[in-house]
Amino acid sequence: MSSLPNSHEALLRNRDLLGGTVGLLGVTDPGLLSRLGEQGLAMSEHAGVYEALSRVPGWQACFGYDAPGLQPASLDTIVVFLPKARAELDLRLALALWLAGAGARLILVGEKKEGIAGAVKQLRASLPDAGKVDSARHCQVWSAEITEPAPEFALADWITWTQVEHAGVSIDVAGMPGIFSHGELDEGTALLLDSLAREPVSAGRLLDFACGAGVIGSWLQGWQRQSDQTVSRVDGLDVQSQAVICARATYERNGCAGDIHASDGLAGIEGKWPAIVTNPPFHTGVRTDTSMTERFLQDVASHLEAGGELRLVANSFLPYEELIRRHVGAVERLEQTRRFTVYRAFRR
Repeated sequence: MSSLPNSHEALLRNRDLLGGTVGLLGVTDPGLLSRLGEQGLAMSEHAGVYEALSRVPGWQACFGYDAPGLQPASLDTIVVFLPKARAELDLRLALALWLAGAGARLILVGEKKEGIAGAVKQLRASLPDAGKVDSARHCQVWSAEITEPAPEFALADWITWTQVEHAGVSIDVAGMPGIFSHGELDEGTALLLDSLAREPVSAGRLLDFACGAGVIGSWLQGWQRQSDQTVSRVDGLDVQSQAVICARATYERNGCAGDIHASDGLAGIEGKWPAIVTNPPFHTGVRTDTSMTERFLQDVASHLEAGGELRLVANSFLPYEELIRRHVGAVERLEQTRRFTVYRAFRR
């Protein structure tokens, strides 16, 4: 039997705490489900994990915080796994309190290196009687009774708005806890936008891979309108629920055209585009992880029309140039700073 993440193993040690209808918030390994019982609810904000969860018989899988399967006062035990972003924990706890029936048990599980000690302070802000029930597998397990479930959970209350201005174009950008570059324009994206202004993409339809909150598509369409150019349709794709929620909200607020897809990489969608732009992630938590981008570069040619353009920005130290050349075509560097490089290639 394959090993599970430490937090999942720690929960298994305490499965006697689980009673009634069980819900798991932030589960990362579907292998946990069959070892806990025959049924329950499992939520993940990661599209790939959600797809795997949905294949487990008997369990109801939910994608993110706005999934229709999340119903108030429906659970007797709610397990909250510690998210990578501590700001997201308050969101996850608020959802848990809304899902809980009267007298339900909330269990918080997390690794010490993930910051479980600080997370307990957040837990006790809502449930002051929470107590530690176990320490195992470099994790802590905390438990509390929910005597007063939350009467409502409005996702709109967790969305914040930031005005982002770049090169004379201003857009309103939605943000949520746990989303990349929440409330600011990161340096890599700014360089990519500069390249799109100086060397426009000749395409009426683009795909923004790993679109985050929809900054690239919204800014590009705003810049095209301001420059009296034909406005391109910019579709977006992201693996994270909060990003998909925010990108759709950003597009709506700024009057943008494009569909936002939830998918773990390009393999989950169909179609081809005349151009694909991206500022792809290279972190999993605090660890450098380029696997998603490497998989993207292996798949991208099959989603580009013949002669279609790939425009990618990345940290200059990352080994993407050779991968782009191998999988797409000849590469040129359009912009370069000490930290970032914008690459352009056309599908051969």
